[in-house]
Amino acid sequence: QLQFVESGGGLVQPGGSLRLSCAASGLTSDLDYYAIGWFRQAPGKQRELVATITTGGRTNYYADSVKGRFTISRDNAKNTVYLQMDSLKPEDTAVYYCNKILGLRSWGQGTQVTVSS
Repeated sequence: QLQFVESGGGLVQPGGSLRLSCAASGLTSDLDYYAIGWFRQAPGKQRELVATITTGGRTNYYADSVKGRFTISRDNAKNTVYLQMDSLKPEDTAVYYCNKILGLRSWGQGTQVTVSS
């Protein structure tokens, strides 16, 4: 069964950095053949797409709110997708999830990111 497990969240002050990891398992092909996205959901808000990495290890989307601050990448050998988050703002506070872009999705627990002084 295809699963994504997020980790790396925590409490950080504004302007700080975090690196989130997304470990994929149950893949039916190499990770490079999946388009993977990072999503986030803040309390009282809908889940939103933050960044997408396409097949071939190249990014093709960042939400305007994170562009220039977040970087998505992957390590195909480790079946892991990363989200490097720099210059964090309180508005980045949310539960962060990773998942495939295409097809039906089952959501995991996510990892909590809290940006506060």
